[in-house]
Amino acid sequence: MAAPSFRQLLARHDGSNPLLVPGATHAFMAKLIQDAGYEALYVSGAGTAATIFGLPDVGLMTMTELVENVSRINDATNIAIFADADQGFGNAVNVIRTVREYEKAGAGAIQIEDQSFPKKCGHMDGKSVVPLAEMVGKIRAACDARTDPETVIVARTDARATEDMDRAVRRAVAYAEAGAEVIFPEAMRTEEEFAQMAQELKGVPLVANMTEWGKSPVVDAQSLGEMGYTVVIFPSAPMRAAQQAIVDVLTELRERGTQRGLLDRMYHRKELYRLVGLDDIYAAEERYIPAPTPDAAGN
Repeated sequence: MAAPSFRQLLARHDGSNPLLVPGATHAFMAKLIQDAGYEALYVSGAGTAATIFGLPDVGLMTMTELVENVSRINDATNIAIFADADQGFGNAVNVIRTVREYEKAGAGAIQIEDQSFPKKCGHMDGKSVVPLAEMVGKIRAACDARTDPETVIVARTDARATEDMDRAVRRAVAYAEAGAEVIFPEAMRTEEEFAQMAQELKGVPLVANMTEWGKSPVVDAQSLGEMGYTVVIFPSAPMRAAQQAIVDVLTELRERGTQRGLLDRMYHRKELYRLVGLDDIYAAEERYIPAPTPDAAGN
C-alpha cells in the first residue's frame, strides 16, 4: 500500500494537529523514523553535509550529492520525503533541473531558499539573500518544472536574518503569490515573530523549524499549530542525539575498556536485523540458492 504523499499529508494536518517531521541524515536513520510511526521525514542539507561528508553547511555540496542521499533514503523507506534543495543550485534555469532530479529521487516536497551563493545554514551569521524578483523567478520555474502534480514546492526566506521582519513578511507573501504552496520563514527570533508571520500569511501552509541552539526559540508543536503552522520540522534532533550517544560510548570505552555498562542503552542486534530486513534475505536465500551438494562441496 502506497504511503500518503506530502501533499495529502498537508491536507490532513492543520493547526490543531501539525505534521511533525524529524530529520534523517542517512537511510538507516530514515528507517528508524518510519519504524517509530512518523508519516514524513526531512532530509536536511546541513545534516547531510555534517553526517555524510563531515563538512559545515556553507554551500560545499553539489546538487547530485544531495539528490543521491535523498534517493537512498527513498529506497529505504515508504513515507513522504520533504527535502532541502538549498538555493536551487543556481539560477532559475538550474532550478528546473534541480526539481526534476529531486522528483526522480523521491522527494515529495522540495524546499528552495532565497539565499545567495554560497549559501549557509539558516542559523549561521554572514548570510545574504538574492533580489526578490530573482527568487520569484526561481519559484515560478520550480512550479513549472514539476512532472508530478503531487510534488509540493516550499519557498524558504532567510530575510529575517539578513534584512528585517517586515521584509521577510513581504518576501513570504510574494513567494506564495508566485506559486509556492508552503512557506518556510527561517530563523524567527521570538515566538511573537512566529505568530506575526502566521498572521500575515493566514491560509498559507507554513513550516516552523525547531532546530536546537539556533536563532529561534524552541516552541512546542501544539503552540506553533495554534499560531497557524502546518508543519514542524526537527531537522537535527535525531542526528544530535546520535552524535552525543557516540561520544558517550567512546568515552566509556576509553575510561573503562568495556561496553558492558552501556548495553541497555544500545540498539539491539536483533532490532537492527529486523529493521534492515535480514529475514527477507534469509528467505530469498532459501528460495533461490540451492543447498550445496557433496559434488559441489568437492567431496
